[in-house]
Amino acid sequence: MTYTLKHLAKTAIFTSMLALAVSAMAQDGTIYPLDAPAELKAILLGTGGVDNQPAKESWFRQWGDPMARNITTATLTPFLPEPGKANGAAVIVAPGGGFRWLSMGNEGWEVAEALAKKGIAAFVLKYRLQPTPESLEDFKAWMNRPRTAPAPSADTARGAATPRPPQQDLSNQLEDAEAAYAMIVKRAKEWGVDTKRIGMIGFSAGAGLTMHATLHSKTMQLAFIGPIYGGMGPVEVPKNAPPMFNVIASDDFLFRGQFGVIDSWFKAGKPVEFHLYQNGGHGFGLGNPDRTSNRWFDAFIHWLDVNKFLVAAPGK
Repeated sequence: MTYTLKHLAKTAIFTSMLALAVSAMAQDGTIYPLDAPAELKAILLGTGGVDNQPAKESWFRQWGDPMARNITTATLTPFLPEPGKANGAAVIVAPGGGFRWLSMGNEGWEVAEALAKKGIAAFVLKYRLQPTPESLEDFKAWMNRPRTAPAPSADTARGAATPRPPQQDLSNQLEDAEAAYAMIVKRAKEWGVDTKRIGMIGFSAGAGLTMHATLHSKTMQLAFIGPIYGGMGPVEVPKNAPPMFNVIASDDFLFRGQFGVIDSWFKAGKPVEFHLYQNGGHGFGLGNPDRTSNRWFDAFIHWLDVNKFLVAAPGK
């Protein structure tokens, strides 16, 4: 069959339009069904199930990102550096999703892969979640339900700090994080990890879990933490609190002009680095095009390096 240049040009244009249409469909915020991936490297943490949870774990895709919900069995997936590149540091990565689903790609696997390329052993924590409707259609309806914000109080209108929302029961999630930390310590030699340089970063709800573990765990001894676009309210800082690297964008609905957690760390005399980006919104993961928040990961690696988390202490 003979193809003319005109025919080839038309074919190229059609292919480009089709690719753009598929990309637009994937990025329009619509929820699509998704078969569960194999997760061949995931390790069971053995922390039990979830009470009153009849639905099975299921997956969907939104904004082009694979997401999991109704998680009743916690796992840890290692992303190890290539031989010869490991520097001994390790990071537990906690994806977000309001404790109802997990953004496994954008805030989990992609971040872990980026860390591993920097010589850091990364471990994606798939933690247990609160129940959501079993069918995808019911879940979509639940996600798209009307939401009304509470009327601002007189104090809030005068510029007082926004009241903190009621605290969720995070006992399951904390147990999962503690089990992940314990497993990394136990298998540190196998995975090339320095147990004094294990940190944790999290995104949105994962940032909340990172902070919750820092404030309440009796077994985790985190060397550093990185809450990424998490809650900004003040906290009581424990005496053994680790250095903190904190990131949020000014157009994120969680920001609301608050600096409470930064102020808490600063007043407690604990090392803290804070990046307030002009834009980026919420849930940007490693970054979205044409947003100032795109550079946060490079800043995080530089912060780890300057604070000697990427280099073992002499004699170690």
